[in-house]
Amino acid sequence: MVAVTIWNEYRHEREDDDVAAVYPDGIHATLADALEASHDVETATLDEPEHGLTADVLESTDVLLWWGHEAHDDVDDAVVDRVHERVLEGMGLIVLHSGHYSKIFKRLMGTSCSLQWREDGGTERLWVVDPGHPIADGVGEYVELPETEMYGEPFDVPEPDRLVFTSWFEGGEVFRSGCCYRRGSGRIFYFRPGHETYPIYEHEEIRSILDNAVEWAAPTEGAPRTFGHRDRD
Repeated sequence: MVAVTIWNEYRHEREDDDVAAVYPDGIHATLADALEASHDVETATLDEPEHGLTADVLESTDVLLWWGHEAHDDVDDAVVDRVHERVLEGMGLIVLHSGHYSKIFKRLMGTSCSLQWREDGGTERLWVVDPGHPIADGVGEYVELPETEMYGEPFDVPEPDRLVFTSWFEGGEVFRSGCCYRRGSGRIFYFRPGHETYPIYEHEEIRSILDNAVEWAAPTEGAPRTFGHRDRD
């Protein structure tokens, strides 16, 4: 089984009644419920010592899911350094929704990761644009989300290695919603759907996509990577 750690700020759910009504035990608990049937799942939150992401926790993590929104600046740079190093070593990273502004995602992308947004509860169609990709396995032509927050282009990220999903919104906007990257030995997947006041992580097809993404992002066996001076064999 893939060892998964789900990281969540866990601030909104404790401070906002509207959010608590949707995710009473925290977004991390709902995500854990979606994944624990297939994977070995642990959770960590911002206000734990070292944000719950100690060296031992990260060393034992195959794939880290990251959900952040209002407290990106509260994440300690030393923890970001630690996560960054583990991704380069091969740990998978799945960045969710507003985690595009997280310190770790911006560092890995090397850009501002800025975008347009509008919170109006409109409909989103999440179109599968790479149906052969393993993250889209078992998904139909599109997933329809009846209430969501709009994210729109331009999205200031590097061109993805593979683009799996593109979103269309009622206002006519489009957005690259499923972006795959490789940094060092680690695989990274940015997945747009998700919001603190909409129960998107209860949606069965979204949960299936996240399950697929964990499998895709998990470290794989391969030839060892060696750097520096090499003597002639």
